[in-house]
Amino acid sequence: MRILHVAAEIDPETGGVSQAVRTMINGLNNVGVHNEVVSVDAPDAPFIQTDPFTIHALGPRNGQWGYNSKLISWLVNNAAHFDVIILHGLWLYPGYALRRAMKIVRNKQRKGTGPTFFVMPHGMLDPWFQKASTRKIKALRNWAYWKLIERDIIADADGLLFTCEAELLLAREPFRPYKPKKEAVVGLGVDEPPVYTPAMRESFLRKCPDVADTPYLLFLSRIHEKKGIDLLIDAYSQLVKRYSALEAEVCAGGSTAAGFEKMSLPKLVIAGPGLETPYGQKVQQQVAQQQALASLVSFPGMLTDDAKWGAFYGCEAFVLPSHQENFGIAVVEALSCGRPVLISDQVNIWREIEMAGGGLVAADTREGTEQMLDGWLRLSDDQKRAIEQQTRKSYQMYFAVEPAAKNLLTAIV
Repeated sequence: MRILHVAAEIDPETGGVSQAVRTMINGLNNVGVHNEVVSVDAPDAPFIQTDPFTIHALGPRNGQWGYNSKLISWLVNNAAHFDVIILHGLWLYPGYALRRAMKIVRNKQRKGTGPTFFVMPHGMLDPWFQKASTRKIKALRNWAYWKLIERDIIADADGLLFTCEAELLLAREPFRPYKPKKEAVVGLGVDEPPVYTPAMRESFLRKCPDVADTPYLLFLSRIHEKKGIDLLIDAYSQLVKRYSALEAEVCAGGSTAAGFEKMSLPKLVIAGPGLETPYGQKVQQQVAQQQALASLVSFPGMLTDDAKWGAFYGCEAFVLPSHQENFGIAVVEALSCGRPVLISDQVNIWREIEMAGGGLVAADTREGTEQMLDGWLRLSDDQKRAIEQQTRKSYQMYFAVEPAAKNLLTAIV
């Protein structure tokens, strides 16, 4: 089987969809499927030459919509080379171009021939995007796009593919008419991590030397407002104040701080691309304005390769209090490394993780995040080890590559 993946961007620094496409391709390669990607990335982008699959980069893109004059004709001329075409994401020109191209291709061919066409929204039909107070203009734009373009893409596709049950159910809420021909939960397999080596820790500590001799909690994702980083810092700040007060009481010989010696506050590492954005600057300033946080919170930037895996393997727990997370590849990567995850109930795979006992779950509020962090810190060593023992089981049960690849093939054949 030959599959063409259509995406606006495949640049790994954009995270999200680009990373999901890569993990999906890895899983499909393992079961003998040939994969190629067409995008509107710049053809001279460095990553084009490093990925092990063919990328047809037709860019650069023009404007926020990602318009590219070459895309429709390329799709018309090349669609027949593939058995299945999967559109990754919505709201951008590649979706419009693919629908136009498929209509042309299907008009030329006799009925029942040619590639099938599926859409994988990757959470882009989540109601959060229409309700968030910071997205009012974009929400209006999405309504207009839905009426003019997106509803027809959904209706014309042979089916919609979702990464989890929660995503499927949420996708039915925000827009009308919503009439997909077929809906299928296929999951999203995440590769086994590389085996730990001391070089991973060394590589991470070169990026983040502040945690060389101390436990730390790890946030590793794109620096973006929907990830809840500001409330994570607020929650962590409250814990710092509480622990500082307890420490002062212990030093003064106070009795109400009994047992404080058994608890220690790990540092917080906030890693990922986007520190240069307005939101990235905001959260860094949020830390800088609180003297007590300066030595406890680190921003090492984007971590890749050994540094990334060193961060995962070395952390006490992974934290993601996101306001909206369709799947959360980094969450699964943490589980695969045997690390507990502390996540909000807006990470769509939270039910699977909670059922498997791989971490703690709370509301995506400062109070919820603070309770979650405090709850983790108050666990005994034995209780923490019990959760750690469930992390790999969580990964293998729900998020391994082979089951997801088989689910996808069952849905599209």
